[in-house]
Amino acid sequence: MSGLTGLESLAKGLREGAQALGLELSDVQRQQLLDFLQLLQKWNKVYNLTAVRDPQEMLTHHLLDSLAAVAPLRRHLGSLAGQGAGARLLDVGSGGGLPGVVFAICCPRLQVHCVDTVAKKAAFIQQAAATLRLPNLQGLHARVETLDGPYDVVSCRAFASLADFTQWSRAAIRADGAWLAMKGKYPQYEMAALGADVQVFHVEQIAVPGLDAERCIVWMRPA
Repeated sequence: MSGLTGLESLAKGLREGAQALGLELSDVQRQQLLDFLQLLQKWNKVYNLTAVRDPQEMLTHHLLDSLAAVAPLRRHLGSLAGQGAGARLLDVGSGGGLPGVVFAICCPRLQVHCVDTVAKKAAFIQQAAATLRLPNLQGLHARVETLDGPYDVVSCRAFASLADFTQWSRAAIRADGAWLAMKGKYPQYEMAALGADVQVFHVEQIAVPGLDAERCIVWMRPA
């Protein structure tokens, strides 16, 4: 460690990570991401939002891991009519706001709703929206099955099997919407277990800077 403070080290790691991902972020967005990390650490002491405690580990395992999905999401939004302006995304089982809060920071024109069955996690999202000044972010305390959208994109990260994820959020997705599921290894068996009413249209390999692990995004649509 070359004499950097913890915060400087995180800022450097974030800057280099975003660069490695080819992700353009403004100074304001980078600061919001760092503030989010601090907020997550602070609330984690009381509410146990994530098992990861070390700030550097939080940076790679949570922040950069979520950021790896931002460029693919931006590309998808860019392919929508009107370039995704006013598009709505539902992040399912959002927990500590990963990747939902990260998406809200990096895609300011996107309306992001983070749903969780645990009240304190939904409350954390509301707190993050207020603290980070994100008018496009909202926390919902509900079961996803009770929501009825319509959402252009429904996302999840390490939430459930693809079959459960798509089935539970079926009423929330637009007929022409897309599911974005962040997964580790290529989920061959999970994809094989999907019903005929779900079509996988792309499996995108993603690399997370500083993390030596397989990651992919499974893109699906209602068939």
